Amino acid sequence: MEPQLGLHELLHVFSFLEARDLLCAAQVDKCVQSSCRVDLHWVPVTEFTPKMDLQIPPLLECSGSSLLGPARKSLLCLQLCLRRWSSCKASQMTLGTQTWKQYYLRRSELEFRMASGRPEDFTCRALAGHKGEIDNLAYVSTNEYRFDGREKSVVCTISSDGTVRAWDLHEGMELWSSPVQSAPLVHLVTYPRLQLVVTVDERGLIKAWEAENGCEQAAFLLPMYSSTLEACDIPEGPLLLATCAEGAVYTLTVPWLQLLSRVSVFPGNPTSLLCSPDRQWVFASTQNSDLSPEVFYTQSLLCRSEEETPASATLPIWLTSRACWAPDEAARLMVMHRNDNGMQLVITTYELGTRKPRDRADILAQQIASFLLPDTMMPPHLMKSHGSQVILLVSGSELVLFTIHGLQLVAFQDHQRPITSMWVDQTRVITSSFDLSLRVYMWNKENKFPVLKSCYHLLGGSHRWASGFTHVESDGMSIVGVEARNIGTSILRSYYFQVQCG
Repeated sequence: MEPQLGLHELLHVFSFLEARDLLCAAQVDKCVQSSCRVDLHWVPVTEFTPKMDLQIPPLLECSGSSLLGPARKSLLCLQLCLRRWSSCKASQMTLGTQTWKQYYLRRSELEFRMASGRPEDFTCRALAGHKGEIDNLAYVSTNEYRFDGREKSVVCTISSDGTVRAWDLHEGMELWSSPVQSAPLVHLVTYPRLQLVVTVDERGLIKAWEAENGCEQAAFLLPMYSSTLEACDIPEGPLLLATCAEGAVYTLTVPWLQLLSRVSVFPGNPTSLLCSPDRQWVFASTQNSDLSPEVFYTQSLLCRSEEETPASATLPIWLTSRACWAPDEAARLMVMHRNDNGMQLVITTYELGTRKPRDRADILAQQIASFLLPDTMMPPHLMKSHGSQVILLVSGSELVLFTIHGLQLVAFQDHQRPITSMWVDQTRVITSSFDLSLRVYMWNKENKFPVLKSCYHLLGGSHRWASGFTHVESDGMSIVGVEARNIGTSILRSYYFQVQCG
């Protein structure tokens, strides 16, 4: 008689399988099925929150030969979730009586559906209401994975018609619309934790809106039109960073929009801002200028007196065109700029740090990589990063991946017309195009560098009425694009993925 694996050995083997493979293995026989289902008594998620500093032992460290107790089984399930989704550590888990097993299986099933893109896996809706072009959109719902029947995705939009609107993508309906403003709205940011939306119009009037009902909460008027808004939620409290055409950075409290500081960065030049993933750093630049970009330490922008200079570092480059932060490295910045003779495009990567002599923090910017873009490549108009080593560039209708040292990993030419927007997270990349399609890619992380795989495309409406997609955003359960119409208006096209809660 051949030797059989015991319960603990089977548990160790099954710990390497994905949810769908576990379900298949459970059909072999009763012995294997009992091993796959040893988690039936895992306790609710809320009893083991990711905010706890849990030391999870290896799966084989089990004393005795009896079945695992409820607490041990909870740790096994939590181990599987944290190993696959490290972001669980930072999420606020408030899922009621849902167990870690239910969470693992349902989230795995959702990701499978979003990766396959089969028509039966999602609901497509067209959401119309704006009487002008939609200029920007952002999710106001928290990006939490909940499968208790109360999950929903809510998006806010601004339009040239002077309104801000909120949309429930799950139900496919408009939730509220603001009164028509006196000037067109041009920028939008959201604070999902606070359920707050902040907009600015072309005159520089900033307003804060309650995301649940659209009530106006506060307002602040910039001296000139705004060139950018950045939501900055740091441990010291939520902030709003705004710039205007005069070249100054304004730091405001949220939600009351009270002025904390004003810093002149590039006098007389429209200034762009880009916050790091942890919101501790702010990159400021003015495009195609011989003025070198600067990096600010966010805390030095708080409650600053007029005589005090904020902590910043000037990067030794010029003619900056694009920049992005590495999502897995809080202080890693990639900047696209011209070389010394101004003839070629270069991407330089910096690692930032602080030094605090006495009471003032000095910023140190160390160059860790740099490479020239190929002469045959058109100047990219979109730039994002993935992980800590990969840069995504969009040039015309082409999507190209490079490492920070210039190694080209892969190039895609799936779109027939120029790409207009790109959304990137740890599992997917989604591009929108004037060809009226959204292209979905998935990351393959089995190699030294993560590489994209082209999976499927989502189609918009008819070319007779639409001129293409102009924006795309996504969260854990939905994808939404802005579809421009030939008559000068826009609609939202949403794709909502669902899993069974039973």
